[in-house]
Amino acid sequence: MPGLESLSLTVLLWIVAVMALAGLVQGALGFGFPFVATPLVAMASDMRTAIIMVLLPTIATNLINTVTGGPLRPVLARLWTMPIYAMVGSFAGTWLFVITPGTPYSLLLALIIIGYLNLDRISRGDWPLVRRHERVFAPLAGVAGGIFEGTVNVAVPPLIIFYLALELTPAMLVQALNICFLVGKSTQFAVLTARGGVTAAQWLSTLPLVLIGMAGFLAGARVRNRIDALRFRVWVKRALLVIALALLAQYAYQQLAGAA
Repeated sequence: MPGLESLSLTVLLWIVAVMALAGLVQGALGFGFPFVATPLVAMASDMRTAIIMVLLPTIATNLINTVTGGPLRPVLARLWTMPIYAMVGSFAGTWLFVITPGTPYSLLLALIIIGYLNLDRISRGDWPLVRRHERVFAPLAGVAGGIFEGTVNVAVPPLIIFYLALELTPAMLVQALNICFLVGKSTQFAVLTARGGVTAAQWLSTLPLVLIGMAGFLAGARVRNRIDALRFRVWVKRALLVIALALLAQYAYQQLAGAA
């Protein structure tokens, strides 16, 4: 991955704007940094570079989100196994990304999201079965989220689908997401460093992006405090649609770039 100093001014300004926007979304919704930043950075570089650039800013905004997002005890009491499942999935997903980088994981994830949103649109998105058998579905959601985090840098959709089915409050949903993200991203960082050939110098070169992402997060957090539970749920589902469209656009861009 090239350092920031080697980028053209246009590309550098684009990446700075993307990090600020991703931080703003993360602050407003409580999640979303990688799904905004990864495809947009990849458009100006490549998928591997995008994942490396986005990783530390994502960890930083997830950490501050977890610390400031409210009490952790009730979340951990109910969902303490989810970070473990996310860690397992993230390890497997990052390993898959390293050995099979050309597999269209982003296309698969986009299709899963679109399928879920269409079920919800025709009033079949309310799944009492998931609420009755939470412990059965938890490992499926956690491992799936971790796998997609390791392959396309986006763990949100499987976890959100599961948490919405459980009808968690907005505060509890955000905390549950960010706990999984912290564990998953830390695992991704370890695997990329140990097996993916990412050096300490490359990680250090992304530290300025951490500051930009955190500045955007602080601005977005002011918006989240004004959102009621019903509106938050609507925003979350719209965010899922945006994720799906971004993943489809990213996949199409990569195919066109490969053909050229």
